[in-house]
Amino acid sequence: MNSLLADHCDQPADDIFVRDLVRGSGTSFFWAMRLLEPQRRRAMYAVYAFCREVDDIADADAALSWKRTELDRWRGEIDRLFAGTPTRPTTRAILPAIARFGLGRHDFDAIVDGMAMDAGDPMLAPDRATLLLYCDRVAGAVGRLCVCVFGENNPQGIAVANHLGQALQLTNILRDLDEDAAAGRLYLPRELLAAAGIPITTPEAVLAHRDIDGVCRQVAAWADAAFERAARAMAACDRGAMRPARIMMNVYRCTFERLRARGWTAPRPAVGPGKPTKLWIALSAAVR
Repeated sequence: MNSLLADHCDQPADDIFVRDLVRGSGTSFFWAMRLLEPQRRRAMYAVYAFCREVDDIADADAALSWKRTELDRWRGEIDRLFAGTPTRPTTRAILPAIARFGLGRHDFDAIVDGMAMDAGDPMLAPDRATLLLYCDRVAGAVGRLCVCVFGENNPQGIAVANHLGQALQLTNILRDLDEDAAAGRLYLPRELLAAAGIPITTPEAVLAHRDIDGVCRQVAAWADAAFERAARAMAACDRGAMRPARIMMNVYRCTFERLRARGWTAPRPAVGPGKPTKLWIALSAAVR
Protein backbone atom coordinates (compact mmCIF):
# COMPACT_ATOMS: atom_id res chain seq x y z
CA MET A 1 0.00 0.00 0.00
CA ASN A 2 1.55 3.34 -0.98
CA SER A 3 1.93 6.10 1.63
CA LEU A 4 -0.78 8.32 0.14
CA LEU A 5 -3.32 5.47 0.30
CA ALA A 6 -2.19 4.60 3.81
CA ASP A 7 -2.79 8.21 4.86
CA HIS A 8 -6.29 8.04 3.39
CA CYS A 9 -7.10 4.84 5.26
CA ASP A 10 -5.60 5.82 8.62
CA GLN A 11 -6.59 9.45 8.99
CA PRO A 12 -9.98 10.59 10.25
CA ALA A 13 -12.19 12.58 7.90
CA ASP A 14 -10.99 15.97 9.13
CA ASP A 15 -7.37 15.11 8.37
CA ILE A 16 -8.35 13.94 4.92
CA PHE A 17 -10.27 17.19 4.39
CA VAL A 18 -7.26 19.40 5.15
CA ARG A 19 -4.84 17.21 3.18
CA ASP A 20 -7.06 17.36 0.12
CA LEU A 21 -7.50 21.13 0.51
CA VAL A 22 -3.72 21.58 0.55
CA ARG A 23 -3.17 19.27 -2.41
CA GLY A 24 -5.99 20.94 -4.37
CA SER A 25 -4.62 24.43 -3.71
CA GLY A 26 -1.72 23.81 -6.08
CA THR A 27 0.87 24.99 -3.57
CA SER A 28 4.40 24.11 -4.61
CA PHE A 29 5.15 23.17 -1.00
CA PHE A 30 2.76 20.21 -0.80
CA TRP A 31 5.63 17.80 -1.40
CA ALA A 32 7.88 19.64 1.07
CA MET A 33 5.19 18.97 3.69
CA ARG A 34 5.18 15.32 2.61
CA LEU A 35 8.76 15.06 3.89
CA LEU A 36 7.52 15.44 7.48
CA GLU A 37 6.71 12.49 9.71
CA PRO A 38 2.96 11.77 9.90
CA GLN A 39 1.94 13.76 13.00
CA ARG A 40 3.86 16.83 11.89
CA ARG A 41 2.62 16.44 8.32
CA ARG A 42 -1.01 16.34 9.41
CA ALA A 43 -0.47 19.40 11.61
CA MET A 44 1.10 21.30 8.71
CA TYR A 45 -1.78 20.42 6.41
CA ALA A 46 -4.21 21.73 9.03
CA VAL A 47 -2.31 25.00 9.55
CA TYR A 48 -2.06 25.56 5.79
CA ALA A 49 -5.78 24.81 5.37
CA PHE A 50 -6.64 27.37 8.04
CA CYS A 51 -4.54 30.01 6.27
CA ARG A 52 -6.10 29.12 2.91
CA GLU A 53 -9.64 29.39 4.20
CA VAL A 54 -9.23 32.79 5.85
CA ASP A 55 -7.19 34.11 2.91
CA ASP A 56 -10.00 33.12 0.54
CA ILE A 57 -12.34 35.36 2.55
CA ALA A 58 -10.02 38.37 2.19
CA ASP A 59 -9.66 37.79 -1.55
CA ALA A 60 -13.31 37.05 -2.25
CA ASP A 61 -15.25 39.27 -4.65
CA ALA A 62 -17.79 40.12 -1.96
CA ALA A 63 -19.03 42.98 0.16
CA LEU A 64 -16.86 44.26 3.01
CA SER A 65 -19.67 43.51 5.46
CA TRP A 66 -19.66 39.84 4.41
CA LYS A 67 -15.88 39.59 4.76
CA ARG A 68 -15.95 41.12 8.23
CA THR A 69 -18.74 38.78 9.30
CA GLU A 70 -16.87 35.71 8.01
CA LEU A 71 -13.60 36.72 9.66
CA ASP A 72 -15.46 37.36 12.93
CA ARG A 73 -16.87 33.83 12.63
CA TRP A 74 -13.32 32.54 12.37
CA ARG A 75 -12.38 34.53 15.47
CA GLY A 76 -15.22 32.78 17.25
CA GLU A 77 -13.98 29.45 15.92
CA ILE A 78 -10.51 30.20 17.32
CA ASP A 79 -12.20 30.79 20.70
CA ARG A 80 -13.81 27.36 20.40
CA LEU A 81 -10.58 25.77 19.21
CA PHE A 82 -8.65 26.90 22.27
CA ALA A 83 -11.56 25.92 24.51
CA GLY A 84 -11.26 22.42 23.06
CA THR A 85 -14.59 22.48 21.20
CA PRO A 86 -13.87 23.31 17.53
CA THR A 87 -16.73 22.87 15.05
CA ARG A 88 -15.02 23.03 11.62
CA PRO A 89 -13.03 20.28 9.92
CA THR A 90 -9.94 22.48 9.74
CA THR A 91 -9.92 23.46 13.40
CA ARG A 92 -10.79 19.93 14.51
CA ALA A 93 -7.69 18.82 12.58
CA ILE A 94 -5.62 21.55 14.28
CA LEU A 95 -6.78 20.66 17.82
CA PRO A 96 -4.36 17.76 18.53
CA ALA A 97 -1.42 19.88 17.32
CA ILE A 98 -2.00 22.64 19.88
CA ALA A 99 -0.85 20.60 22.85
CA ARG A 100 1.50 18.37 20.87
CA PHE A 101 3.50 21.18 19.26
CA GLY A 102 2.71 24.21 21.42
CA LEU A 103 0.86 26.25 18.80
CA GLY A 104 0.07 29.73 20.11
CA ARG A 105 -3.35 31.33 19.92
CA HIS A 106 -1.82 34.75 19.29
CA ASP A 107 -0.50 33.54 15.92
CA PHE A 108 -3.91 32.32 14.75
CA ASP A 109 -5.40 35.65 15.85
CA ALA A 110 -2.63 37.54 14.03
CA ILE A 111 -3.32 35.69 10.78
CA VAL A 112 -7.00 36.66 10.89
CA ASP A 113 -6.03 40.25 11.73
CA GLY A 114 -3.72 40.26 8.72
CA MET A 115 -6.51 39.05 6.46
CA ALA A 116 -8.72 41.79 7.88
CA MET A 117 -6.15 44.34 6.66
CA ASP A 118 -6.68 42.98 3.14
CA ALA A 119 -10.44 42.55 3.49
CA GLY A 120 -11.15 46.25 3.97
CA ASP A 121 -10.51 49.11 1.60
CA PRO A 122 -7.58 48.20 -0.68
CA MET A 123 -4.24 49.00 0.91
CA LEU A 124 -2.69 51.95 -0.90
CA ALA A 125 0.95 52.73 -0.11
CA PRO A 126 0.97 52.01 3.63
CA ASP A 127 3.67 53.51 5.80
CA ARG A 128 6.65 51.26 6.55
CA ALA A 129 5.46 50.31 10.03
CA THR A 130 2.06 49.22 8.71
CA LEU A 131 3.68 47.27 5.87
CA LEU A 132 5.95 45.37 8.25
CA LEU A 133 3.05 44.70 10.63
CA TYR A 134 1.10 43.29 7.69
CA CYS A 135 4.06 41.08 6.73
CA ASP A 136 4.32 39.79 10.29
CA ARG A 137 0.61 38.98 10.49
CA VAL A 138 0.16 37.24 7.15
CA ALA A 139 3.57 35.54 6.95
CA GLY A 140 5.53 35.79 10.20
CA ALA A 141 2.66 34.35 12.24
CA VAL A 142 2.32 31.45 9.79
CA GLY A 143 6.04 30.82 10.11
CA ARG A 144 5.86 30.78 13.91
CA LEU A 145 3.20 28.07 13.75
CA CYS A 146 5.30 26.14 11.24
CA VAL A 147 8.51 26.14 13.28
CA CYS A 148 6.56 24.85 16.28
CA VAL A 149 5.33 21.96 14.16
CA PHE A 150 8.87 21.37 12.89
CA GLY A 151 10.07 21.04 16.51
CA GLU A 152 12.03 24.30 16.65
CA ASN A 153 9.90 26.29 19.11
CA ASN A 154 12.95 28.11 20.47
CA PRO A 155 14.51 31.55 19.96
CA GLN A 156 16.42 30.47 16.86
CA GLY A 157 13.34 28.90 15.28
CA ILE A 158 11.18 31.94 16.06
CA ALA A 159 13.87 34.17 14.54
CA VAL A 160 13.75 32.09 11.35
CA ALA A 161 9.96 32.50 11.25
CA ASN A 162 10.07 36.24 11.78
CA HIS A 163 12.82 37.00 9.28
CA LEU A 164 11.79 34.48 6.65
CA GLY A 165 8.15 35.57 6.90
CA GLN A 166 9.17 39.15 6.14
CA ALA A 167 11.42 38.08 3.27
CA LEU A 168 8.75 35.88 1.69
CA GLN A 169 5.98 38.44 1.95
CA LEU A 170 8.14 41.24 0.53
CA THR A 171 9.03 38.89 -2.33
CA ASN A 172 5.32 38.25 -2.91
CA ILE A 173 4.70 42.00 -3.01
CA LEU A 174 7.53 42.59 -5.48
CA ARG A 175 6.35 39.69 -7.63
CA ASP A 176 2.65 40.59 -7.67
CA LEU A 177 2.78 44.36 -8.24
CA ASP A 178 0.59 44.37 -11.33
CA GLU A 179 -1.83 41.72 -10.07
CA ASP A 180 -2.32 43.68 -6.85
CA ALA A 181 -2.73 46.95 -8.76
CA ALA A 182 -5.55 45.38 -10.77
CA ALA A 183 -7.31 44.81 -7.44
CA GLY A 184 -6.64 48.41 -6.37
CA ARG A 185 -3.81 47.45 -4.00
CA LEU A 186 -0.33 48.90 -3.69
CA TYR A 187 1.88 47.66 -0.86
CA LEU A 188 4.98 49.77 -1.60
CA PRO A 189 5.68 52.05 1.39
CA ARG A 190 4.69 55.67 1.08
CA GLU A 191 7.97 56.94 2.57
CA LEU A 192 9.98 55.45 -0.31
CA LEU A 193 7.51 56.72 -2.90
CA ALA A 194 7.63 60.23 -1.42
CA ALA A 195 11.43 60.23 -1.34
CA ALA A 196 11.44 59.26 -5.04
CA GLY A 197 8.98 62.03 -5.87
CA ILE A 198 6.27 59.60 -6.99
CA PRO A 199 2.75 60.92 -6.32
CA ILE A 200 0.41 58.44 -4.66
CA THR A 201 -2.57 58.49 -7.00
CA THR A 202 -3.64 55.13 -8.40
CA PRO A 203 -1.62 51.91 -8.20
CA GLU A 204 -1.34 51.80 -11.99
CA ALA A 205 -0.02 55.37 -12.17
CA VAL A 206 2.53 54.70 -9.44
CA LEU A 207 3.79 51.56 -11.16
CA ALA A 208 4.08 53.38 -14.49
CA HIS A 209 6.37 56.04 -13.02
CA ARG A 210 9.87 56.13 -14.47
CA ASP A 211 11.48 55.89 -11.01
CA ILE A 212 9.51 52.91 -9.70
CA ASP A 213 12.44 50.54 -10.21
CA GLY A 214 14.48 52.43 -7.63
CA VAL A 215 11.72 52.20 -5.05
CA CYS A 216 11.31 48.47 -5.64
CA ARG A 217 15.05 47.94 -5.33
CA GLN A 218 14.97 49.53 -1.89
CA VAL A 219 12.19 47.13 -0.85
CA ALA A 220 14.25 44.33 -2.39
CA ALA A 221 17.17 45.35 -0.18
CA TRP A 222 14.91 44.90 2.86
CA ALA A 223 13.92 41.46 1.60
CA ASP A 224 17.54 40.51 0.89
CA ALA A 225 18.58 41.48 4.41
CA ALA A 226 15.67 39.48 5.85
CA PHE A 227 16.70 36.41 3.82
CA GLU A 228 20.23 36.73 5.20
CA ARG A 229 19.00 37.04 8.81
CA ALA A 230 16.75 34.00 8.29
CA ALA A 231 19.65 31.97 6.89
CA ARG A 232 21.87 32.83 9.85
CA ALA A 233 19.14 31.87 12.32
CA MET A 234 18.42 28.66 10.40
CA ALA A 235 22.08 27.64 10.66
CA ALA A 236 21.62 27.48 14.45
CA CYS A 237 18.61 25.13 14.15
CA ASP A 238 18.39 21.39 13.67
CA ARG A 239 19.02 20.84 9.99
CA GLY A 240 16.64 17.94 9.56
CA ALA A 241 13.78 19.61 11.43
CA MET A 242 14.04 22.75 9.35
CA ARG A 243 14.23 20.98 5.98
CA PRO A 244 10.76 22.20 4.82
CA ALA A 245 11.62 25.77 5.82
CA ARG A 246 14.89 25.52 3.92
CA ILE A 247 13.05 24.33 0.80
CA MET A 248 10.64 27.24 1.06
CA MET A 249 13.47 29.73 1.58
CA ASN A 250 15.45 28.39 -1.38
CA VAL A 251 12.45 28.41 -3.76
CA TYR A 252 11.55 31.96 -2.78
CA ARG A 253 15.16 33.10 -2.91
CA CYS A 254 15.32 31.80 -6.47
CA THR A 255 12.21 33.80 -7.39
CA PHE A 256 13.61 36.85 -5.61
CA GLU A 257 16.91 36.74 -7.48
CA ARG A 258 15.12 36.41 -10.82
CA LEU A 259 12.93 39.41 -9.95
CA ARG A 260 15.96 41.46 -9.01
CA ALA A 261 17.73 40.55 -12.24
CA ARG A 262 14.62 41.44 -14.28
CA GLY A 263 13.98 44.72 -12.49
CA TRP A 264 10.68 46.53 -11.95
CA THR A 265 10.45 48.94 -14.84
CA ALA A 266 7.34 48.27 -16.93
CA PRO A 267 6.63 45.92 -18.57
CA ARG A 268 7.23 43.32 -15.84
CA PRO A 269 6.99 39.80 -17.30
CA ALA A 270 6.35 37.02 -14.82
CA VAL A 271 9.41 35.27 -13.44
CA GLY A 272 9.95 32.40 -11.05
CA PRO A 273 11.46 28.94 -10.83
CA GLY A 274 9.80 26.32 -12.99
CA LYS A 275 8.80 22.88 -11.77
CA PRO A 276 12.20 21.28 -12.56
CA THR A 277 13.98 23.91 -10.46
CA LYS A 278 11.52 23.48 -7.58
CA LEU A 279 11.98 19.72 -7.75
CA TRP A 280 15.76 20.07 -7.73
CA ILE A 281 15.60 22.36 -4.69
CA ALA A 282 13.31 19.94 -2.86
CA LEU A 283 15.46 16.91 -3.67
CA SER A 284 18.64 18.76 -2.68
CA ALA A 285 17.15 19.66 0.69
CA ALA A 286 15.83 16.13 1.21
CA VAL A 287 19.26 14.49 0.96
CA ARG A 288 21.29 17.01 2.97
